[in-house]
Amino acid sequence: MNVQDYAVNAGDVFVLPEAVIKVKQLIDDDATSMDDIAEVINYDPAIMTQVLKISNSALYKFPNTITTVTKAIQVIGTRSIYDLVLAYGVANAFKDIDPDVVDLEKYWEQGVSCALLCKYLAEEVGLKEPEKLFVCGLLHNLGELVMVQLNPQKAKLCAAISGENTPLMLQKKHLGFSYADISSELLKLWGIPTDISQIVSNTHVSEHPAQNKEEKIIQLAYLLALNNVNSEFYSIHGDVTEEMYESLGIDLESVNNALDFSNLQLMSALALFSPSSFTMF
Repeated sequence: MNVQDYAVNAGDVFVLPEAVIKVKQLIDDDATSMDDIAEVINYDPAIMTQVLKISNSALYKFPNTITTVTKAIQVIGTRSIYDLVLAYGVANAFKDIDPDVVDLEKYWEQGVSCALLCKYLAEEVGLKEPEKLFVCGLLHNLGELVMVQLNPQKAKLCAAISGENTPLMLQKKHLGFSYADISSELLKLWGIPTDISQIVSNTHVSEHPAQNKEEKIIQLAYLLALNNVNSEFYSIHGDVTEEMYESLGIDLESVNNALDFSNLQLMSALALFSPSSFTMF
């Protein structure tokens, strides 16, 4: 199968929560109010709880407790709330993946690490929507979960990484394309905003020279997260060039600060975004 085939088949298997779709429709309607969006979120107890958890987490560090979804929208912003609802909704859609094909704990650790790095770097360089980059980092490798579901044997082959064989090398060898390619196509199929699917499609610097700061951030964050989570194979700055961070206007100290931030926040963020934390619902 090609990239589109995997995405179409995955779209038949994995379904986004209705609230994610409705919130997107409301955001696209200029007549929508914050209360309209809050009402949709409040109808889904799992998503409502998650929005409040995230709003009151260390990711934001607001001085006062946020107790309502309407207040969360006021403080964080409409688009940012949608990005967070999307992140939860997609992770939730994949909650029943077979845990015996690949190391799912490591999968989510790398995804959340990449998300945290993206958010930190986006804020560091002054981008307006750091949550959008957080979502891109979290979802860039969804293709691996698609492969676990639809072709577990290929998924195992692509998971056999080593110091000599990076994930991208194995994906190109066994599939002819990357997991990021599948991720991007699936996000398009789901009607996710094209700016997110476009950034995800350009995750790999060796495949797609970055055209803007958002793409530069995800490419840098991807390598840092990959190296950090797979330290038994890769050095922390492996394959990261000076050009990748200097073109963002930051130095190596800022890169290391981003790593420190992601390591510090990893466990609490995993509790918010890893499907293993959704079982209560």
